[in-house]
Amino acid sequence: MCLALPCRIVELLPGDQAMIDVSGMRKEISLALVDGVEVGDYVIVHVGYALNRLDPEEADKTLALFAELGEAALAEAAGAL
Repeated sequence: MCLALPCRIVELLPGDQAMIDVSGMRKEISLALVDGVEVGDYVIVHVGYALNRLDPEEADKTLALFAELGEAALAEAAGAL
């Protein structure tokens, strides 16, 4: 099963790397597949790669759905990134 999550960029790192935040968990990802990403942007992340930028309203809707499932479900999904 494939899973991609909306994640907020909290720090741009050297090269094509960035630090994301998912429900308080942080992880380093690659930005090699997207251009022009800035701190505060939301991106869809799958297996450690940002696939595209996401509108903040859409990100909030998706994250709210995960919140309805519970924090454990979101933490499990974030661990799969």
